[in-house]
Parts: sequence; structure tokens; C-alpha cells
Amino acid sequence: MAKKKNNKQGIVYSTDPDYGYEYDEEQEEETLPPQQQNLKIQRKSLKGNKQATIIYNFVGSDEDFTDLGKMLKSKCGCGGSVKDGEIILQGDFREKVKGELEKLNYKCKLVGG
Repeated sequence: MAKKKNNKQGIVYSTDPDYGYEYDEEQEEETLPPQQQNLKIQRKSLKGNKQATIIYNFVGSDEDFTDLGKMLKSKCGCGGSVKDGEIILQGDFREKVKGELEKLNYKCKLVGG
């Protein structure tokens, strides 16, 4: 979720030999408790009549998001990936994913058609 950015904060060149760039510390975003999460579950049709289930709107660290994705993939017995702030599961597992997330006390909602 975190993107790399230029840490020089607009300074292109300095003639001061003792000048040190001040870098902003990239802080890991704290993971909200499941009751405060508002996850969205969406089905997406891919080419070749293939379906994918997409879970997004997770607020927290990448590590916790990856762990949630692994857990959902194992519960659904399917393949998938976790990238760009989305958990992508191969197949239409919206109802099963919603049930599993509600067991873990996550607030979630089915979106789309």
C-alpha cells in the first residue's frame, strides 16, 4: 500500500557540505480492530467466463492484510493474490467470504451486482 516517493522534499542541490537531508519516517499504518473495519466484497467477471471475488477497503498494515488473504484463500480452497490493497480470490466466493469475515467480527458488505 505504501508507495515510494522522493525523500529530498523538493531540494535538488545544496552547496552546503554539512547539509543533511531530513527524511520523513514512513510509519506503518496501524490495523483497525475487526469491528471498525468496513470491508467491501465484490464479484468481478474476467475474460473467458471466469469469476473473481475481490475484497478491499482494509485499513492496516500490509502484513495483517496478507495474513487475512491467506486465511480466506485456505478457507475457500482456491487460489488468489494479495496486491494493490485488494485480496483477489479465483471464483465466486462472496457468500462464503462474508460468512468467514463475520465469524471474525469484521464489518463487511457485498457490493456490485
